[in-house]
Amino acid sequence: MQNELFSQLQPRPDDPILGLNELFQKDERPEKVNLTVGAYLTDAGVMPLLPTVEEATKRVLARREPHAYIPMSGLPAYNEGVRRLLFGAERAPALSDRTATVQTIGGTGALYLAALFAKNVLGVKLVVVSDPTWGNHIAIFKLAGLEVATYPYYNRTLGGLRFDGMRSALSTLPANTMVLIHACCHNPTGVDLPKEAWSEVVKIVKERNLVPLLDIAYQGLGDGLDEDGYAPRLFADEGVATLVAASSSKNFALYGQRAGALHVLTRSNEEKRTVESILKSLVRSSYSNPPKFAGSVVAEVLADPELEARWRNEVDEMRERMVLMRRLFAEAGERHGVDLSFVVGQKGMFSFTGFTKEMMAELREKYAVYGVVNGRICVAGLNHGNVEYAAEAFAKVLAAR
Repeated sequence: MQNELFSQLQPRPDDPILGLNELFQKDERPEKVNLTVGAYLTDAGVMPLLPTVEEATKRVLARREPHAYIPMSGLPAYNEGVRRLLFGAERAPALSDRTATVQTIGGTGALYLAALFAKNVLGVKLVVVSDPTWGNHIAIFKLAGLEVATYPYYNRTLGGLRFDGMRSALSTLPANTMVLIHACCHNPTGVDLPKEAWSEVVKIVKERNLVPLLDIAYQGLGDGLDEDGYAPRLFADEGVATLVAASSSKNFALYGQRAGALHVLTRSNEEKRTVESILKSLVRSSYSNPPKFAGSVVAEVLADPELEARWRNEVDEMRERMVLMRRLFAEAGERHGVDLSFVVGQKGMFSFTGFTKEMMAELREKYAVYGVVNGRICVAGLNHGNVEYAAEAFAKVLAAR
């Protein structure tokens, strides 16, 4: 019967991270600390409106342009700007002839478009992701119809990278397997591949005819804007056909505006045009075209050398604040008799603490310190006002074990 259409449906659980954030908002304890959602916060505990983004927004609004559709591939100025940002000013002119760039609905949209392209066009059936990875990676790929498996990445006992295991796993993959690799600021561990490891990964990708998908959501928040672009620039220099999903959410603090891009490195201008036409057809059949406003703001910043220089300084300030919080957290742990130095060797917004689900629950329930159940914390949630308390809470949970 029609009136029973939805009667057999079962509700699905909340997203584990966003659900924790809702719990945090309801928590009435004044000492509470939110280390869950991956968004940059200032030392005052608020999300910033970057001055350069504010200036660019005023310029865009002053033009009083109508809210017209933009091309399926996105704003040309946005695509050009983020391609130059990703690959570097010296490579971008040459790469523009063989790189299909499509503006997407955030980095998440870039990942989904890459998955659709891989599954429906390239004939990819299997994608492998790091163990662990951002939980939404798996959900996105499964929704696109891909089988998902993992490769070793993080040593949960000792901390740090399991590159021998990663290398061995990648070396046995069948051809046309897609390999998702975090280009920088690995989420959730904060543990990145060193340069020499990237060289070996490129070699394996070539030898095994794999399909590399680089996810770069945090460019600039690890070692620097240019330094964090090392992996995609290496793949470009080596002439490897590569997909790169990029986000403008974090380094522009434009989380709610959903600006991202999918870059596909090809071998020729002819291949680029073909890939671009296919990507546009996938866009048309899913969301038709990307949003205009966020792309216009990012393009405005990247097209003005003076504004871009100021923005680069703002990104540096965000990164340096998180580096400082890592150091202060470790030093506070030392004062409370525990070793929290693991946080110093990790990069980006996140730290993998090694805490179990039960330990994270104790942090939350006893001390109002909120982190993800897998042990991930967002160091951008630390500030001068809460870092000592958070470290003390960690120390107390460790002491109880």
